[in-house]
Amino acid sequence: MFKVSCIQLCSTDCDKDNLKRTTALIKKAVKQKTDLIITPEVSSKFSLNKKKLLTIATSMQQDRYLKGIKLLAKKYKKWILIGSLIIKNKNKLANRSVLINPKGKINTYYDKIHMYDAKLSKSEKYRESKTFKPGKKIKIVNLPWGKLGLSICYDLRFPNMYRKMSKKGAIFLSIPSAFTETTGKRHWHTLLKARAIENFSYVFAPGQGGKHCNGRKTYGHSMIVSPDGKILRELGKREGVITATINPKTPLVLRKTIPSVYYD
Repeated sequence: MFKVSCIQLCSTDCDKDNLKRTTALIKKAVKQKTDLIITPEVSSKFSLNKKKLLTIATSMQQDRYLKGIKLLAKKYKKWILIGSLIIKNKNKLANRSVLINPKGKINTYYDKIHMYDAKLSKSEKYRESKTFKPGKKIKIVNLPWGKLGLSICYDLRFPNMYRKMSKKGAIFLSIPSAFTETTGKRHWHTLLKARAIENFSYVFAPGQGGKHCNGRKTYGHSMIVSPDGKILRELGKREGVITATINPKTPLVLRKTIPSVYYD
């Protein structure tokens, strides 16, 4: 058994401000005796302005938010998954999820594979492929309690990705997000529960929530979902932290009872 915490933010385009707010919520999670802490997508910088991001984004070695979180992981001896950072590599940007171990070292990272290119209305359009370079590799990491499959936001809509993770032994799925308010109202709960049930995996889904400095609205409703689709913890729109106790044996029992995960 272990405890996982999902942090919900309403990030700005200022990494210093976001680090301060994240730090306060990490400390709150630590008081709840958590073992694993996960932040939302684009925790460090919230913007889709490519020109601005190319100016303010840095490499992983220079990223101020990452440095701060590494110090917190080491200080409190916790596993911390930064839902995602915006990382610069020459003239390209990556939307990168970074896992830090209790010694404050980077264990692994995952670059978002599926780019959110969508036209929700005449006034609400997204074209992530113009701003970010997509990742190419699915990432699964060994934690002390079992294997965790890494993903980010829009990946949620691609079930084959999670089936591949499950077949490779992942029993936990991290889905840090910045779901729009528009699509969140329609699909967020259903998609998260579906990914949990069809893979008999725990789903950890911290989200951005609220109205951001650029006017964009995100849905919030960070959730921790059990392998049978039960919502164990959920937030509304406010910033905060949710924590739940996780039993790593539960996915294995369910998969033995109904072995659907092992079929194509």
